[in-house]
Amino acid sequence: MKNFLVKTIANAGALAVAVWLLDKITLTGDSTFKKVWTLLLVAMVFGLVNFLVKPIVKLLTFPLFILTLGLITLVVNALMLLLTSWLADKLDLSFHVDGFWTAVLGGLIISVVSWALNLALPDGD
Repeated sequence: MKNFLVKTIANAGALAVAVWLLDKITLTGDSTFKKVWTLLLVAMVFGLVNFLVKPIVKLLTFPLFILTLGLITLVVNALMLLLTSWLADKLDLSFHVDGFWTAVLGGLIISVVSWALNLALPDGD
């Protein structure tokens, strides 16, 4: 449970950095508390998408991973971010990613920041 909480906080921090750096990734809310709460909920959705959908997509695109020497990971991460944006819209969360190339750049930012935060935060083992 502690590991899930740490990963969710790391995802929320990474998503916050992406929202801060990219104008086309938006998070709206009336107050700071509402924005933080929305960010935590979106981080949970993003974690579930990465846990449930991403392994299936990686398995189906395995030949492309070999062919592109792993660069297809950027596209897969972008698709996971776009799926998270779509699910957030369906769940009435005020998080939106506008466009594929924004998702590619956002996925790259989220990957780097999440990696750094996971190094800095305790892992609960």
